[in-house]
Amino acid sequence: MAPLVCGGCCDVRAVAAVPLAAAQRPRQAPDGAQRAAARGGREGGAGRPVAAPGVPGYSPPPPPVSPIKGLIDFHTHAAPDIFGRALDDDELATLAATRQMEAVVFKNHVTHTADRAFLVRKHVPGIQVFGGITLNHAVGGLNPQAVEWMWRMQGGYGRVVWFPTFDADNHVKRAAAPAGVRPAGIRVVDERGQVLPAARAVLKVCAAQRLVVQTGHASPEEALALIAAAREEGCERIVVTHAQFDVVGMSLAHMQKAAALGAKLELCALLMLTGPTSPLEFMHHTARVPVADTAARVKAVGARHFVLGTDLGQVGNPTPADGLQMLVAGLMKEGITRDQIQTMGREVPGALLLG
Repeated sequence: MAPLVCGGCCDVRAVAAVPLAAAQRPRQAPDGAQRAAARGGREGGAGRPVAAPGVPGYSPPPPPVSPIKGLIDFHTHAAPDIFGRALDDDELATLAATRQMEAVVFKNHVTHTADRAFLVRKHVPGIQVFGGITLNHAVGGLNPQAVEWMWRMQGGYGRVVWFPTFDADNHVKRAAAPAGVRPAGIRVVDERGQVLPAARAVLKVCAAQRLVVQTGHASPEEALALIAAAREEGCERIVVTHAQFDVVGMSLAHMQKAAALGAKLELCALLMLTGPTSPLEFMHHTARVPVADTAARVKAVGARHFVLGTDLGQVGNPTPADGLQMLVAGLMKEGITRDQIQTMGREVPGALLLG
């Protein structure tokens, strides 16, 4: 992989908006000194372009450099799918390329996305696309053969293995169930908290092929057990899937332990938008995570232990590219530096996917 360095987004400068009346005032032809001053203003005084002034109450003009240039979205959803998605694969990747992002990862809960990554790379230049497989019932649950065939898909772009998500035992037990019903889902540990042989069989494939292991919707204790087992089986690329999602619900202490075991922790923009005040009813049941809380976790654990994703693509929500830009802006407002954004959004995920 090419050196992971800042692509110039550190140089973006805020420009104060001018009053609408001033923007509409007729201009006189400038003399030589005025023309020179105008050139200097347009070039930031040092040959660098600056943003055009905006108009109060309206969306600001596009910045000279994309705020998410060079970043990687580790968690996106696109059509075709069983759930409503706002963009298809090509549209999502095209928008990411337009924003000068480095890469996106396609996730689907019921089918693998390695082949889709191959096709999108043919259609959309300027963006790297990766896929993977989620081990829900649709692919046989903890099925090492499904993982084997996924990574063998032409192109080699299937790089991520998510342990069960909505079929996970932890997720199923947390979902509402009729009185007297004791639901059960796909288990990754036994009654003693020991990782099951079927899960270890999957981890062995991931270790041999240097795939990224994602803990899915496991509980904090299950996720920590999976991380420890993954390390025992030789896996070096491990991520706690949207660690702040209330179904997963990792505390700061859990995050610190996961980081000490060598796992990375995924932060997702979707959780800025959930909760009872969300305009989308289906997101009311998921607790909202204020971006200030996310920034506090980064400061406490360390940026080198995190990856950025959006978990976006749902109909009615911002696009993944917009959501990533929102997350970056929110984190920086809360004191996360551009260097830390580069670490979480480019260096760490780049090493996981390409290292």
